[in-house]
Amino acid sequence: MKLIAYSLTGLVMAFATTLATAAPLADQQETRLWASTAPGSENLTLVETATERSKDPAIRDRAYTNVLNPTMTAYVAAKPNGTALLIMPGGAYARVVTDKEGVDIARAMNAKGITAFVLKYRLPGEGHANRQNVPLQDAQRAIRLIRANAAEWKLDASRVGVIGMSAGGNLAATLGTQFDKAVYTPRDEADKLSARPDFLGLLYPVISMTDKLTHAQSRELLLGSKQPAPELIAEFSAEQHVTKTTPPSFLACANDDTSVPPDNSVSFYRALRASGVPAEIHVFRASGHGFGIRQATGSASEWPNLFAAWLGANNMMP
Repeated sequence: MKLIAYSLTGLVMAFATTLATAAPLADQQETRLWASTAPGSENLTLVETATERSKDPAIRDRAYTNVLNPTMTAYVAAKPNGTALLIMPGGAYARVVTDKEGVDIARAMNAKGITAFVLKYRLPGEGHANRQNVPLQDAQRAIRLIRANAAEWKLDASRVGVIGMSAGGNLAATLGTQFDKAVYTPRDEADKLSARPDFLGLLYPVISMTDKLTHAQSRELLLGSKQPAPELIAEFSAEQHVTKTTPPSFLACANDDTSVPPDNSVSFYRALRASGVPAEIHVFRASGHGFGIRQATGSASEWPNLFAAWLGANNMMP
């Protein structure tokens, strides 16, 4: 363990990590979110597993399970513009799909000057205490660590956003609407920083836990029941928690998505609009669910460019 000192907006802070942080940020540098055991994972023994699902050795498609020590892995642009993007892959809360909804998107964003971090978060159904808050704990902590290291990593602490896909979209939307929810006891000075993303990207997201809209597996694994209590359904239905403080949001999905109804995205967009939050939504004709970068077809393949243009229009990129 190494103690790292850093400076942010005139404040001198220090916090502990298991990996040294350096300037400039190294490509594929992996940083543990918690210097010791993550909250709610005490006395839990898990052996992290990466399952390679691709039959093509040239194309990786790893799915992680049994995550005990969550991390974020940096992918650095050749010409970074200071914008940071925390990527939350999907996987129905049963796994974390780090390549097709992580690395692929990171590299696409790198081409636009954005420094990306792929989040490998803990899964709620693997024995952690307060299961429904475990992914949010990791998401809040990751945003705070990026801001805490912004000066060292040559990032703009006021341009730190998130993008989430499918169940990762549920996590991103939950973070965007519950960034100030106290879900863990602060560990260090980094935890005094805001966990509010400066912008929010959602691709084919699971937004609602309601019967009409939800993705059944994601809801069951997050909330712990096929028929969770009404108060839990309400608490984790992000469309019910949008306020004027919710970050500006970009949404994209496909009209032919048979796994997660596009109405999830539409419901969140309507809530954003009702609260006066700047928002943009794209419902593409086709591409199904989980298209990411490699499986996007037709107009859906333009979403990275649309996202980048939207970031520029919202002053989130130079």
